[in-house]
Amino acid sequence: MNMSDSQSGARTAFIWPVRVYYEDTDAGGIVFYANYLKFFERARTEWLRACGVDQRRLAEETGTLFVVRSTALDYHAPARLDDLLRIVSRIERLGRASVDFAQEAWRGDTLLATGSIRVGCVDSQSMKPAAIPPPVHAALQREPDSNGASVSTAVI
Repeated sequence: MNMSDSQSGARTAFIWPVRVYYEDTDAGGIVFYANYLKFFERARTEWLRACGVDQRRLAEETGTLFVVRSTALDYHAPARLDDLLRIVSRIERLGRASVDFAQEAWRGDTLLATGSIRVGCVDSQSMKPAAIPPPVHAALQREPDSNGASVSTAVI
């Protein structure tokens, strides 16, 4: 699938499980709102890993890093201590130097939170935008290896 800056095509979803621990909750046993950003970050990192992208090696070998440029989250229902969540991630747009993700947190059939996250590729020295290295760009267009996670085969 060829993706340009302006194109957003059908995507498969990457699914990563997350257990809610005591450290994730507030005094009432409900997940603290900012922790959904951490859950979403873990899922994106594991997606990259499943695509064969090692972010530490990427920085060392190419001098590029991925950084979060913007986020927008909506909260629909609370998650609680010991819940097993399913973080669903999709690429909405794959550009030359950035990736827009749509992410969701689910507990069973209950949607808990949705997020739109823009991640940019930057030069590690100047912190200015840089093109996503071609092998990484190509890896993001392929279905990741689901070692330990699941990749939905449904086209979204």
